Amino acid sequence: MNSSVAQRIRNENEHPKKTNVRFTILAMLFIVTVINYIDRSALGIAAPVMKEDLAFDAVKLGVAFSAFNWAYTAFNIPGGWLLDRFGARKVYGVALLLWSTFTFFQGFISTLLGLFILRFLVGITEAPSFPGNSRLTTMWFPQHERGRAVSIYNSAQYFGLALFTPVMAWILQEFGWHDVFFVAGGAGVFVAILWFAFVREPYNHPRVNQAEIDYINSGGGLANKEEKRKVNWSDIRLLLTNRQMVGIYIGQYALNTIVWFFLTWFPTYLVTEKGLSLIQTGFAASVPYIGAFFGGIVGGIISDILLKKGKSLAVARKTPIITGFLLSSTIVLANYTSNIFLLILIMSIAFFAKGLAGLTWSLVGDMAPKELIGLTGGIFNTIGNIAGIVTPLVIGFILAKTNSFSGALIFVAVVLFAGALSYIFIVNKPERIVLIDKKL
Repeated sequence: MNSSVAQRIRNENEHPKKTNVRFTILAMLFIVTVINYIDRSALGIAAPVMKEDLAFDAVKLGVAFSAFNWAYTAFNIPGGWLLDRFGARKVYGVALLLWSTFTFFQGFISTLLGLFILRFLVGITEAPSFPGNSRLTTMWFPQHERGRAVSIYNSAQYFGLALFTPVMAWILQEFGWHDVFFVAGGAGVFVAILWFAFVREPYNHPRVNQAEIDYINSGGGLANKEEKRKVNWSDIRLLLTNRQMVGIYIGQYALNTIVWFFLTWFPTYLVTEKGLSLIQTGFAASVPYIGAFFGGIVGGIISDILLKKGKSLAVARKTPIITGFLLSSTIVLANYTSNIFLLILIMSIAFFAKGLAGLTWSLVGDMAPKELIGLTGGIFNTIGNIAGIVTPLVIGFILAKTNSFSGALIFVAVVLFAGALSYIFIVNKPERIVLIDKKL
């Protein structure tokens, strides 16, 4: 055997090339997040026909839209605790199976109460999803890859909405609103099977090698088995009062305002105020989601490039976030045109910018105490998704009073601008919070 070949074999045996299992995990997070948002948006897609069939007025429809977030908001903190206590694979996988089942059964409802209950159950079971995403990316990715990882799973929601909104609109027109829920829920049950086949924590994955574990840990990832910590009220108080955390909580609330306008009222806006048909609405509504998908990817790339060039974590993360908030507030310009092309262009730019700002989730992984990543993500998502309760209701009441969406778009733009101010003036220097063990 050639001596150089023999030496190469010895080197490979002594220093094996690292595996790349983390990208398989990221692919699964992408797929599950697509399912997550298809199930969330199913009601918004079905609403233009469903409200006529079930005799729902604007206020009743607003109540139905908000049901998801009453539960989702309330159960994010318990969901985050469960992730820290039992692990992301088990908690997230069971949650995926349950929320998909509850989505499926929405196809059988005939009353507002029945719809509210099932949407409420979907909200409970989806609560661990984004804290779980944050926890898994923090465990599987070093810090210099985490911005792109977060942007990829965060952009999955828009990829799914862009790809499947026209499909669901076609199902709505051809088969009826019941089948929208049957298809969305059934897809989630299938993906839950894939989840349990492919997803593990790094320290417990059969296909990961030590070289990849070392690579993740050396870059600030948390790939080793976690030390369990009993959560106490002082930990929660710290997470609720730390200035940096308060700033990102406010920002997440503002960012979710535009998200929930698009997920709930946007299809109805296109049909009732702009006169589009159901099929036209399906395609028109998908375009801003494409913008948000690319915005999210661009935001993650920009952030990681800035970090690799030696910029501070604050500059690398906050630059795309603040830019995204300010640009998203231009959604209000839609009030000044009746041209459908310009309207969709404005909405697409605003949602592209929302994608840029969606890098907010990376700061949870960067700043959360390593023992409480799930809980921190739960608090972050709880406060952020209060917007999911407020926004549908406020817009519903604005419509009931004015019979116009103009005030609704002004409301969304003002809240987004407040989010930018939070990142400019409150979030100063993002860094990981270190918990002090009082027993020492």
